[in-house]
Amino acid sequence: MNILVIGGVAAGTKAAAKLKRELGNDCSITLITKSDYVSFAGCGLPYYVGGSIKTREELVVNSPEKFARLTGVNVRCGVEATAVDTQGHTVTATNENGDTELIRYDKLIIAAGAESIVPPIEGAGLKNVFTMRTPGDGDSIREAAKQAKRALIVGGGFIGLELAENLLSAGIRPMIVEMAPHILPGFDADFAEYAQAKLLEAGIGVLTDTRLVAINGNEKVEGAMTDKRKLKTDMVVLCAGIRPCTAFLKDSGIAMDKRGLISVDAHMRTSAPDVYAAGDCVNVFNRMTHSVQWSPMGSSANMEARLMAMNIAGKEEEYPGVLGTAVVKLAGLNAAKTGFCHSAAIAAGFDAESVVIATDDKAHYYPGSEVMSIRLTCDKRTGKLIGAQAIGKGCVDKVIDVAVTAISLGADVYQLQNMDLCYAPPFSTAIHPFSVAVTALINKLSGAMDSIDAQGYGAIAGEAKLISVTETSNLPAEKNIPNHYFADINGPIDGLDKADKIVLVCNKGKQAYFAQNRLRRFGYTDTYVLEGGSVFNEQLFE
Repeated sequence: MNILVIGGVAAGTKAAAKLKRELGNDCSITLITKSDYVSFAGCGLPYYVGGSIKTREELVVNSPEKFARLTGVNVRCGVEATAVDTQGHTVTATNENGDTELIRYDKLIIAAGAESIVPPIEGAGLKNVFTMRTPGDGDSIREAAKQAKRALIVGGGFIGLELAENLLSAGIRPMIVEMAPHILPGFDADFAEYAQAKLLEAGIGVLTDTRLVAINGNEKVEGAMTDKRKLKTDMVVLCAGIRPCTAFLKDSGIAMDKRGLISVDAHMRTSAPDVYAAGDCVNVFNRMTHSVQWSPMGSSANMEARLMAMNIAGKEEEYPGVLGTAVVKLAGLNAAKTGFCHSAAIAAGFDAESVVIATDDKAHYYPGSEVMSIRLTCDKRTGKLIGAQAIGKGCVDKVIDVAVTAISLGADVYQLQNMDLCYAPPFSTAIHPFSVAVTALINKLSGAMDSIDAQGYGAIAGEAKLISVTETSNLPAEKNIPNHYFADINGPIDGLDKADKIVLVCNKGKQAYFAQNRLRRFGYTDTYVLEGGSVFNEQLFE
């Protein structure tokens, strides 16, 4: 069997190596790529720019020669696929010298990946305007950063945010410009706003709802213009998105969407016979809703490619779909998510309920303990967990990975409330942060707790009385109830009518919940706990 693979990096090399392990000498595999690299760690580029990764060699997973020796795959770099004839089972390819050849295949794997989007604006071709997709891009940015004081990053997604943190650590003042209403795509607005506030504190500027319209300079970058203001900068890095490298498939008959993403089934088969595809150039589907979803992640690419290879080798394996899991290291903060955020769950048709909690990420008395904020989202009808977000200085990935497991197995929140999760003071709290969030969500579902998030508070702030439940309070509260065992809540509260709409707020939300419980005993029927407390919602009270 002659197998041709178009593209390397994650999906192409994974598929080729797995097929060689499955089929051995029963197949001949050729991998072509227009790049000089066959396999490199693109996700590590921001850390190479910032100096955490010292040399570009550390990013190269395998050289073409090493990969060929390890796997037995024929690797041809500098060869670009320009057309595919699915009826004739041939690929037209051009090498670096401009020579064209016809390559025949029995099975074709398309792992062409994606490329950075360069907006059609004035100044996009100036010196010191970069994209960040290859080791060469990393080299160029790293070199330019040595002479720069300011950097403009276009795009507030994960790559842009990681790059901002690394440029900051290199002594450069980064500014992020994002067209969307908030950074961190896939997160709810309040989590994104919390992250943005922390970035500003760290020294990273952020402009949202802002579009870059021009880059200024003679030969090299001297500034930039947005639709709102002029910015000073010495370099611009375009991290505003990627698009699939599938233009060469235009006349192939292979089904694609309007963005050029290849349609595949659960076996990673395209619409053409004997043609498979995986990685950043394909649309897969959501694990929960089975709706089409793009997942341009190295993790997804590897899983898709492995499963695809097994199917080509004769095994019937189905891809279960993605959840949109992601984690990002920010300046002094980590953020992670999986599944649907609350707003996306509503848009997807779920009858969604969410809760936000703020809790210690390890025993409060252990050195290095920090606050972690978590939102869990479930479907009210079934109780099934459908999404989770976590943000804090600690190991947010631990919480999200538990949520990934729960969602993947179809668990409801009631099955999750008493899990035997790891505990020791250096690692967690006695009641694990994930368990705290699950309990809070169950309390909200059952009516044991009435609570609101920042958006809910904004809707009733004008009519509600804000009551602080802290020992000392700097909040603009109408009344302060000290939280020492709530000894002051032993009957009606002076100045509070039992029919008043009351919002209770403490540092993290826990003490406010306890206060609500006591107030209910004495006839206060319209009380709400502010989820996440003042720690998570500090922007509400600035």
